[in-house]
Amino acid sequence: MIKLYIDPGTGSMLFAILIGVIGAAGFVIRNAIAKIRFMLTGGKGKREEMKKAPLVIFSDDKRYWKNFEPICRELDKRGFDVKYMTASEDDPVLDNPYAHVQAEFVGAGNKAFYKLNFLNANIVFATTPGLDVYQWKRSKGVDYYVHIAHAPNDITLYRMFGIDYYDAILLSGDYQIEQVRKLEKLRNLPEKELVKVGLPYMDDMAKRLSDDTVEKSETKTVLLAPSWGKSAIFARFGEKIISELLKTDYHIIVRPHPQSVSSEKEMLDKLMAKFPDSDRLEWNYDTDNYEVLKKSDVLISDFSGVLFEFSLVYDKPVIYTKPEVDWAEYDNWWLGEELWTFKTLPSLGAELTQDNFDNLTAIIDDCLNNPKFSENRQIARDETWANCGKGAELVADYLIGKYDELKEKESKKKDPEKKDPEKKKSKKKESKKKEEK
Repeated sequence: MIKLYIDPGTGSMLFAILIGVIGAAGFVIRNAIAKIRFMLTGGKGKREEMKKAPLVIFSDDKRYWKNFEPICRELDKRGFDVKYMTASEDDPVLDNPYAHVQAEFVGAGNKAFYKLNFLNANIVFATTPGLDVYQWKRSKGVDYYVHIAHAPNDITLYRMFGIDYYDAILLSGDYQIEQVRKLEKLRNLPEKELVKVGLPYMDDMAKRLSDDTVEKSETKTVLLAPSWGKSAIFARFGEKIISELLKTDYHIIVRPHPQSVSSEKEMLDKLMAKFPDSDRLEWNYDTDNYEVLKKSDVLISDFSGVLFEFSLVYDKPVIYTKPEVDWAEYDNWWLGEELWTFKTLPSLGAELTQDNFDNLTAIIDDCLNNPKFSENRQIARDETWANCGKGAELVADYLIGKYDELKEKESKKKDPEKKDPEKKKSKKKESKKKEEK
């Protein structure tokens, strides 16, 4: 029996062709339906169909609701309508309390991308990379695509061409702006609109923390929150890291990455069987990581964005590992420079390696007691967390301003005289003279 293998690039091309064929057929059918509606409703049906959604937010996973909720709340407060399309059937947004946020589950994977590829909207706003690279194509019915970074680290950590075809990117630090501009020059791309807005979701976390009471415990807690995949902590150290942590006097919380639950289930099941919940160790799968971060004193992770959330919001030290990654697949490879992430992490905590693994207890103790880490956190905040506390307002300002700008352009296209007010005045004068004659 011959097995058929299709590489991702070919598969994407075939999918794009299929989308084109289906789209053409869909256009013919929609056009026919629109004509029938036009005849039956005196034109009302056509007008309704041509209506553009002012703003569509797309989220490819429920975990990004924390990124979008502060923005949705601000837009709702201003009475601005949002259509929120999610690829997660159990996304919290589906039960959101905001009157101006209409949420819809659009299917996972290609089902979601198919709907996005034929969308009719003024602005599409997303944290998903890869627009116009693989399955997700720019829709002819969308005027403007805006990306927002979902973590306070390098914008070049996406796989290659991840942000190239957005019209605008909302960022949180000057170093990210420099990275985008370098990529544009290297690839001869037109300059995108880059706006430094900040990190609305971290603003929310910080406010929540400042309004909360933090209970102090005599026993220190170590949170192990790895990413997933071949370079992650469990793949590199296996069960040894939990065994080593249990040798300490600290309380241990293990919080696997959400993707591990589906992609590495067998490995997790074995670990949970060997190290069940006890008075020394607990497994955490909460959707919201606020409580577990609040109660922990030090975090051990690898290359997850949670390192910066824990360090910069909760003001606590971290222990990290450097991933063994082939950077040729990522945007950063083009720049040939050290990531801001790995230049900054040594100032916020300690690196865990195969060589110092046996000294894990001493590493944890140093992180908890060394004052230099506390001093360095403010430097990192200044570099990667612009407009602290104002992120959601600035994002809302930008999106509403961009919508008004696009509507103004649309209006001028329909009425060319709006481009030249003097011409319009001249026509009025001529008309008045004719009436007088």
